[in-house]
Amino acid sequence: MNKNCLVIGAGMAGLTAARTLQQNGWQTTVLDKGRGLGGRLATRRIEAGKADHGAQYFTVRTPEFEKLVATMQQVGVVKPWDLRTSQHPLFVGVEGMNAVAKFLANGLDVRTNERVVSIAQNDTDCTATTETGNRFTASHVIITAPAPQVISLLKDSGIALPEQQVNDLQSIVYAPCLAVMVVLNQPSQIPVPGSLKFDNGPVAWVADNQQKGISPQLPTLTIHASPAFSRAHLESNLDQTGAQLIEALREWIPADTVVSYQVHRWRYSLAERTQPDPFLVAQTPFSLLIGGDGFGMGNVEGAFLSGWNMAQHLLQYP
Repeated sequence: MNKNCLVIGAGMAGLTAARTLQQNGWQTTVLDKGRGLGGRLATRRIEAGKADHGAQYFTVRTPEFEKLVATMQQVGVVKPWDLRTSQHPLFVGVEGMNAVAKFLANGLDVRTNERVVSIAQNDTDCTATTETGNRFTASHVIITAPAPQVISLLKDSGIALPEQQVNDLQSIVYAPCLAVMVVLNQPSQIPVPGSLKFDNGPVAWVADNQQKGISPQLPTLTIHASPAFSRAHLESNLDQTGAQLIEALREWIPADTVVSYQVHRWRYSLAERTQPDPFLVAQTPFSLLIGGDGFGMGNVEGAFLSGWNMAQHLLQYP
């Protein structure tokens, strides 16, 4: 069996799969459509500060993930964040959540700004063509993009999955999320340890990135809109939507403390309904696995387990 794999998606699942395979002697190439890696392990520099605007933290529940997190903690990539709201340990990136992605990507062949537009089988391998016209060939393919994007890619490639597998992918449901990153001219009024969670209204979550430790010099906040608000305003003017979400939090964000803000639109944020298995073995003429945070337990740890299990699936063959 040829030990080379093309991984589409440089988030937690894709990087974990590629890293695990490479550690076991495989050749891997990771492609991502974005300018940076990490997917929703996302940290943005905003003025002189930073803000995590995707995943805010991650849990540790399984021994496989615990082993990785212990390694990252030992080298100073992650640290605990005690929100006093979880039965399981919570961790964040010391320099931001994208530090986790950078750690996983170290030593990997990762190509950013490479949106895959088609996949085609040749005599012995599979070739992915990107928007830039580049072609990448491997004997095995792993796709970790959100399920709707996987379905579109396979359709554009003329690859037909069995009806049941299409239904499995279509059953995965993601909530969108509008994320607002706010720069303040003084420390925020968010209570210690630096977060607020809301069950009702337009805002679901607020995090103080200064209290979190990733923006020590400049106070910044991250606001996540609720799924309902995000769905209703996904195509709205982002500046106006950001102002509306900030206004909803005036009790904690006085008007005279806001210096600037930016808004990011996540079309596929937290998976509200996942596939129970950690990945799908696609019934295609070539070796194709589909996974990501829409599989298994979802969230960051679920994405890790999906990537790790996809790698184990390939490693079991001689």
